[in-house]
Amino acid sequence: MSTDTQSSDDDEPLTEAQLQARVEELEDKVATLETDAGDDQKKMTIVATKGSFDMAYPPLILASTAAAFGWEVVVFHTFWGLDILHEENSKNLQLSAVGNPSMPMPNALAALPGMDRMATKMMQKKIDENGTASIEELIELSLDQGVDLQACQMTIELMDYDESEFYDEVTVGVGAATALQHMAESDVQLLI
Repeated sequence: MSTDTQSSDDDEPLTEAQLQARVEELEDKVATLETDAGDDQKKMTIVATKGSFDMAYPPLILASTAAAFGWEVVVFHTFWGLDILHEENSKNLQLSAVGNPSMPMPNALAALPGMDRMATKMMQKKIDENGTASIEELIELSLDQGVDLQACQMTIELMDYDESEFYDEVTVGVGAATALQHMAESDVQLLI
């Protein structure tokens, strides 16, 4: 039985010069494989469907982080996720206390009037104390890093929004077919 450190002719151990030649040969093969594969830019598509305060953070954090790594990122906002890109609505997103299994209160208490507002205030306080970016700051950061924040045209029409109500640089007029095409070309696809 021969190994990589033995000569195939006489089962003698390879000399240092032979090992060095083998290393150079393997390095050349790796370089060729890397060239053949190219250094294609990774792509990510995120579909944001929820517009609550706590659900605005995951797509924006993931998108801005991936963009910081040089990825091409699209976040397609549809249905309630569209409120994240709506300048006025994004400043008033609420954390829903009802049905949230991680909320430290029973649903019967969480359903009382004002509990969503209280839960939102508590979360905003934690975010401020931690120095975490606001939703508006994450939108600005994402756009500055080249993230394509897209607003679903059908949802714009369904919700009766005006395209001028969205943050500057948000891509409007995007349909499901365009979103699907980008998803098909992406290395990572997420539904949030």
